[in-house]
Parts: sequence; structure tokens; C-alpha cells
Amino acid sequence: MSSFIHTAAPLSKKLAISATIICKNEEACIAACLASLASCAEIIVVDSGSTDRTLDIARDFAARGFPIRLIERDWPGYARQKQFALEQATQDWVLSIDADEWLDDALVANLPLLLEAPPKIAGWRLRRLISLFGRTAPTPRTTKPERILRLVRRGRARFDETVLVHEGLLVEGEIDDARAGLLRHERALRLDAQMVKEIAYARLKAQQRIAAGKTPSLLKLVFNPPLYFFRVFVQHRMFLCGAAGFIHAGTGAIYSFLAEALHYQLWLEEKARRKKS
Repeated sequence: MSSFIHTAAPLSKKLAISATIICKNEEACIAACLASLASCAEIIVVDSGSTDRTLDIARDFAARGFPIRLIERDWPGYARQKQFALEQATQDWVLSIDADEWLDDALVANLPLLLEAPPKIAGWRLRRLISLFGRTAPTPRTTKPERILRLVRRGRARFDETVLVHEGLLVEGEIDDARAGLLRHERALRLDAQMVKEIAYARLKAQQRIAAGKTPSLLKLVFNPPLYFFRVFVQHRMFLCGAAGFIHAGTGAIYSFLAEALHYQLWLEEKARRKKS
């Protein structure tokens, strides 16, 4: 459950932003996400079959005056679903946000300045801090926040629909970094639940590589996992978070290993199928 519930009412003067969210069974966190988007002129929620209270929460926010457009749609994959949501936007700017994320007050206050960017700026990278399992506060600001492209001009950005996982926005024009405010990532799953997601992501990553005709690499299998751990634990300064930071970095290293190992095993299966045909 998110530790944050934003209590601000929808603002009378809206910003020319369409916020887009894809979701399924996000009752634990979507309220905080929606509440932090009160200043947006449009909030597009694309749900792919929630069986919990996600839809009820979205409808409750709509009844309270939040400009929510709720769309129920079958799941076509991450990139395709996000691209569909992007295509529904009507405002000058689009904010792509996950259901387990929310904007802190400083970022909300900074949004009007970001929208005043010169035409050459097609998108803004936002700083994102995560909360680790067992903690209500985010990682310290002395850790290294991620910088993720999330705020883009409508009509000048798209998702690469050939990407199966870790999809990102592609823009036509320059990208700059927002220096004020944070995008907060609140979902901190226990390790057994998190590893279910990591296995699914790793499988999609491996399938994507096979589809692209890429051959597995022994060097990547051996060295990518420890390098991933080093990048997160040392370069991103997760060591400042103690055991929780170590587990977070280790989880990423396991994901890296799984992606490389599954790539190798799927490649072997594909090679065997070709011999039989």
C-alpha cells in the first residue's frame, strides 16, 4: 500500500497535459497516482481486466471531478498498450506515468515551467526515486535518481511497439532534464513477489532478442549480472540504504542473469526446432 495519499482537490485552472496510465489490479497504489495528477487537464486510464477495486477507484476520482477517461481494453503488450494510451491524448503535452508512481509537490509546482519550454524541446526527463521494501520513505536524495523520459509533446513522441519490455518513448526533437521535483515510485514488493515480475521481464527480454536474431553471449552471461549489481549498488549509491539497497541491487543482478540465461536457452530451443524442420 502506498504511504502517500494526496488530498488536493482538482484545480480549476488545468495544465495542458494528458496523463496516461495503463493498469491492471492496481488498487494498492493507483489512488496516490491519480491524486497527484489533479492539475492535468486530462487523465487517461487504460485498464486491461482488473478484478480488484482499481476500476472503482478510478470511477470514484472521476465522480469527484477529476478529468478521467477510463478505457477498458485487452492486453496487447506493454509498448502497444502505452502507445494506444498515448494516441488517446488530446492535450499539448503527454505525461506517461505508471500506476505505482506519483508526482511530489515540487514536481507538480514545476510542471507549468516545463510546459513553457521552447519548441525545440520535445520532451523532459523526470527524476525518479524509489521506495525500498519495508520502508515508507524513498531512498535518500544522496542516492542517484533515475532520469526517465516521461513528459513529451503530443505528436512528437511514440513508443516502439516492437519492444516487449522496458519500453521507452522515442521523440522528435531535443530532450532536457527537469531539475526540480521527483517522480516517486512506491511499489516495493517482497522479494518472492518481485522475482515473479523479474522472471516475466527476463523472459520477454530474451524473447525480444530471439525475435531480433541476436545470438547469446557467454561474456554477457558471466559479466553482466555483477556489472549490473555494481552499477546499482555503487554507482547509484544504493549502498547508502544498507541491506535494503543490497537486496535491490541483487534483485537487478538476478534479473540480468535470468535475461542472459533465458536468451541462451531459448536460442538452443530455436536451434533445435530449425534442425527438425
